[in-house]
Amino acid sequence: MIKEEEVYKIGRLGKTHGVRGDISFLFDDDIFDRTDADYLIIKVDGILVPFFIEEYRFKSDSNAIVKFDGIDTQERARELTGCDVYFPRELADSGDGSLSWSALAGFDIINAQSGKSVGRIASVDDSTLNTLFELEDGRLIPASEELITSFDKDNRTITIDLPEGILEL
Repeated sequence: MIKEEEVYKIGRLGKTHGVRGDISFLFDDDIFDRTDADYLIIKVDGILVPFFIEEYRFKSDSNAIVKFDGIDTQERARELTGCDVYFPRELADSGDGSLSWSALAGFDIINAQSGKSVGRIASVDDSTLNTLFELEDGRLIPASEELITSFDKDNRTITIDLPEGILEL
């Protein structure tokens, strides 16, 4: 059984495309194209299920049309509409050593000044010029590389030199 901590969210499935089982995939991270990934993880009825990719083609820089093995009709593809799509952390970690912003979901933020945990990253908002870590409690922390003092992939922690007063906002 695949566990939540073994994956991170990279997008969501949209509408069906055609009659042979293709489906639109709206993604935040193109890691599936940058690594040697044969499958994606889809959350179906609360369960993380691997689906092998038969083929895909990009429509834009954040949208692809995907065909999964065994999904051969529009009706079968429609059952996946709206499902969240995840990527295995182990495949992301085996790449060139760098992680995408999205892969940092689940990491703990440590305040460099106090050494205390600030919270766990729920998601990363990189849709604007200023990338932000959204913590599980809803607070937003700037995800600037200049503020990050250390990064521990094994212990899943990021130490950040937080600006004065940022936690009170």
